[in-house]
Amino acid sequence: MEINKLLNIVFPPLIVIALVFIFPPFLVFRLLCSIQRFVFKENVAGKVVLITGASSGIGQHLAYEYAKRGARLALVARRTDRLQKVADEARQLGSPDVIVITADVSKIEDCKRFVDKTVNHFGQLDHLVNNAGVAHGQQFKEMSNIADFVPVMDINFWGSVYGTHFAVPHLRKSRGKIVVMSSAAGWLYPPKATVYSASKAAQIGLYESLRVELGPEIGITIVTPGYVDSEMTQGVHSARAKLQFLKNEPTDVCAKAIVESTCRGDMYLTEPFWVRPLFLLKVLYPELWDWTFYWLIVHGRTTLDKKL
Repeated sequence: MEINKLLNIVFPPLIVIALVFIFPPFLVFRLLCSIQRFVFKENVAGKVVLITGASSGIGQHLAYEYAKRGARLALVARRTDRLQKVADEARQLGSPDVIVITADVSKIEDCKRFVDKTVNHFGQLDHLVNNAGVAHGQQFKEMSNIADFVPVMDINFWGSVYGTHFAVPHLRKSRGKIVVMSSAAGWLYPPKATVYSASKAAQIGLYESLRVELGPEIGITIVTPGYVDSEMTQGVHSARAKLQFLKNEPTDVCAKAIVESTCRGDMYLTEPFWVRPLFLLKVLYPELWDWTFYWLIVHGRTTLDKKL
């Protein structure tokens, strides 16, 4: 019998049996680790935090949350005037030193420049927050020019990869952390967000693999926001014609949870928390998941458009 055929028969029941015996003690272990991380969470006062996409939305409020904790900040975005306002507010909230760097994360030379400028100014780098991103909600069949969606991947995926590539040597020295601002769309794959979901799924996949490569030297927290108020996501959320009863989580609440989670050294954070169990539903009931999304959003929206 071929080895693969044997494994097909033996391996699944072995996994089930192992889960029955391993899962309960593992839950206890995770609980103890959570308590330890909560009690001994990182103090970021005086540490250097680089935040991309810091001119608005979650990035803006992340800057404020880090500032309240006394961190020194390097704020990166394309809109200099907006960055200056965020920097002024961050100083008032308690950050002892803030620099503003105008850059486009989709350009590799810009990413090298803002990492170098941060390290040259502060002499170190402790947290890299890959927050810059763009969202776009549209059905795949409605895309008249698919090339228009290339920037979504360039910014959401490569925009975080470039900065990480140049920051890793400095983060190794400080045993720092990387914050990855992904999206629940990266594992729920909702309709009308095909390219956006793909960019976030690619981002999650890369940092999951990178976490293993880096080991304990650099911590990685992958954040998957769900319904959160943000300038970037307003267009996507407005497409939820059938789901208007859902209220978005305030941006400042989300930002505070992200900084707390990062300081604890969590591997993952989903905000708001109720979005996370949806992944279990998708895994256990994929047919029902697809059917529900189709009738709520795709078919429902098509019917509404025809009536209008």
